[in-house]
Amino acid sequence: MPDVTRVVVVDDQPTIRLGLRMILDHEPDVEVVGEAADGTAALDVVRAVRPDVALLDIRMPGTDGVEATRLIRADPALADVRVVVLTTFDDEEYVTGALRAGAHAFLLKDAEPAALVDAVHRVRAGGQVLDPKVTGVVVEQWRAAASAAAAPQGTGAAATLVATLTQRERDVLLAVARGGTNQDVADALGVGEATVKAHVHALLRKLACTTRTQLVVVAYESGLVTVGG
Repeated sequence: MPDVTRVVVVDDQPTIRLGLRMILDHEPDVEVVGEAADGTAALDVVRAVRPDVALLDIRMPGTDGVEATRLIRADPALADVRVVVLTTFDDEEYVTGALRAGAHAFLLKDAEPAALVDAVHRVRAGGQVLDPKVTGVVVEQWRAAASAAAAPQGTGAAATLVATLTQRERDVLLAVARGGTNQDVADALGVGEATVKAHVHALLRKLACTTRTQLVVVAYESGLVTVGG
């Protein structure tokens, strides 16, 4: 039996939830174990079933995806739950909020089914996904909104911080920014996975980030990685 990734789907539109469920349940190693129509119900379901991945619509009535992400990430009992946020092009402010709340991935709602499945697998494995179509928007919004306490502010500040990293830390940051899991990075750099984990921990501390997704934004802000590059 394959190792099954358990997913909770959250969207206020029943037809979208049905479509997401059909895509995910079609995969032999993915199982939808719960659904919710808003962020409040999502938190109850996630606490009840403890999925590997919570797939959240960013805009919902009442408790939206941003607040739901914050609540999930703030609960120590849900530390192993990875959050994938579904967004659209005109959700810039929401995306910034979800990023700061600790979301692990951002995916456009009109993404191909294969991209959705890949994102679920990659996030479950410890990686992150920033849809290239919205990466530029995310970076600009993060630059404009992030405070110095939450993340480096502005391209110059990010570049200055990245310049303090060792060459190996820069290599790890670049590999992480390209979407690599710890094992992907270890394979690419010819080191052990435990070594990569130690470097990622150091990067989070040195760059004042709380998630790998925020590391990706800093990599873009600093110019280490460019949109489309």
